Amino acid sequence: MDIQVADTLLGSLVDGRYRISGRVARGGMATVYTATDERLDRTVALKIIHPSQARDVQQQLGRFLERFTDEAKTIARLTHPNVVAVYDQGTHAGLPYLVMEYVRGRTLRDILAERHRLNPDEALAILEQMLAAIAAAHRAGLVHRDVKPENVLVAEAPSGGMGNLVDSVVKVADFGLAQAVEASADDEAGSQLLATVAYVAPELVTDGRADPRTDVYSAGIVLFEMLTGRVPYDGDRPVDVAWQHVDRDVPAPSTLVPTLPPALDRLVSRATRRDPAARPTDAGMLLVEAQAAHEELGNAGDSTTVLRRVTDATMPIAQPTMVVSALQPTDRPSWSRLHGQPTQSRAGRRRAAVQPSGPGAQLREFWDQLMSGGRGRTAVAASIVVLGLIAALTGWWFGVGRYTDAPGLVNMSKAQAEAKAAQGGFTLVYGQPRYDAKAAKDTVVSQDPASSARIVRGGTITLILSLGPERFPVPDVMGKTLELAQLELEQANLVVVQGPQKYDDNLPAGVVIALDPKVGTEVKPGAKITVTVSKGRAPLSVPNLVGKSITDARAALQRLGLVPVETYKDSDKPKDQVIGQSPEDGAGVEKGAEVKLEVSKGPPPVVVPRVVDMPCMDAKALLESQNFPVNIQFNPAGTVRFQNPNENSQVPPGTPITIGCI
Repeated sequence: MDIQVADTLLGSLVDGRYRISGRVARGGMATVYTATDERLDRTVALKIIHPSQARDVQQQLGRFLERFTDEAKTIARLTHPNVVAVYDQGTHAGLPYLVMEYVRGRTLRDILAERHRLNPDEALAILEQMLAAIAAAHRAGLVHRDVKPENVLVAEAPSGGMGNLVDSVVKVADFGLAQAVEASADDEAGSQLLATVAYVAPELVTDGRADPRTDVYSAGIVLFEMLTGRVPYDGDRPVDVAWQHVDRDVPAPSTLVPTLPPALDRLVSRATRRDPAARPTDAGMLLVEAQAAHEELGNAGDSTTVLRRVTDATMPIAQPTMVVSALQPTDRPSWSRLHGQPTQSRAGRRRAAVQPSGPGAQLREFWDQLMSGGRGRTAVAASIVVLGLIAALTGWWFGVGRYTDAPGLVNMSKAQAEAKAAQGGFTLVYGQPRYDAKAAKDTVVSQDPASSARIVRGGTITLILSLGPERFPVPDVMGKTLELAQLELEQANLVVVQGPQKYDDNLPAGVVIALDPKVGTEVKPGAKITVTVSKGRAPLSVPNLVGKSITDARAALQRLGLVPVETYKDSDKPKDQVIGQSPEDGAGVEKGAEVKLEVSKGPPPVVVPRVVDMPCMDAKALLESQNFPVNIQFNPAGTVRFQNPNENSQVPPGTPITIGCI
């Protein structure tokens, strides 16, 4: 039993103007309805975002609506016969909507589902109109991002029906809508691939970047499907299909349909190169190549013969006879002509010549009169030449003349690149910088388009600058166990080297006590870090030896199995007294460890002054002022006649001086 859910929008009036009358299609992001513009009394197509999409961007709804409005205004300025026109935009019940031109016809997807594949003439006619629309968008700074048969509408020809697709008008829809949603919505992975995976360009899969060459790739896949009846890749999961675009070259269509000419293989190959720099720079360039391929097929068709069987009734046995007629290119009506195509083929003009009456009879009569005179023919010929030159110059400008080669900016400094780009009139934008082991900071490491690639004059070049060699500080793992320290260092892309273990009085066994290089040192990825681990407290404690004689200190250390290392220094302490030690007392050491001792050489010697011939009491006062004890012999009231030690002798401080007074 079929269950249908009522669509609450059917019959509703949107913005007091658009009466919804029917539902045309429902996609993953929006639903398309037919509606009547009650103000202008015309049928329009109204596309309204699904409520689920609005919920997905609820937290950023203001920003989304602002981008949606700006995008709608940009699309509305695309006045091109092959672009579905946008008339209006707004919100209904909190949901953004677009009002667009209603195209009577079917999508290219519907046609391919019915006919499987198209002949080359039809496929190229559709492709050329697609590219004309996309090229207009590229000139306006828009990238479609989702070129696929579902977004290509094939309108009915004025004569009715869609038997000959060459006479149909193609219109491309959904310009910029995917771009507006992508710029406003966040997904859990941090990026959103809105393009259908069967037509997605490799650069959208690898880094999410889109430019006009992305649309060129998708158009090439659409041409492949029109010629072969299938897309080049399939898989069980969308991600598998997407990565095949990155890893594999699109096969030539003739591998599936052997009768296809080489010109179509070349065209598909040019459009679907995996490297964006190897593709035509935008849809305008690809359109020139598509028209050249179409012309090549047309020239080949001029010499093609058609064989039909004719039975001669006078012959007793029917014998097949070949009647040869040249194939003429299909005429396109004026409303569906591509730029540069003639109004009629020569065959069409011959058919018109045998029709003396009808709406064009007077015009035909005027033409005959004009061509009857030499001056008229000269004027017509001159006009044709001028128009041909204008068309040629216009085609040259849009196809070749407005393009130039991108300058080479890689390995330049930022200032040098900006100066060179300014000389050529180019605009620079900067992508996310990256570390580079060989390039100095602020040096250009890549550019898009690449050097010498085709670019519109005054176009935009994206530069990636170097952050210099990657450096980061050694993390602090002191006091952590060896296992945790090793894990943290390896996560920082460092190589752990375990050094010799050492005793430590403060940290238990098994934890890190030292790093080489030290914590905070700037190192490059892959640098070796030597880790020293504690063995715990040492089994012996160093005794306090300061103040002891060197003899006693040696004996104490030897009893513990420690080795004294002595250094003698000047000191006011008594000679041979220990005045310092390392390690300090109480420090833990193992047996056989060295203990450094600082030993006093005693105070420096002093010079004995001359006191001979001085009054005895004056000599005593002088010597005592210099800390010499004085011993007086004989007469204290007399004069000093000798002294011991003698004058200018060097003696230890405090040495007693004997003076003899008479």
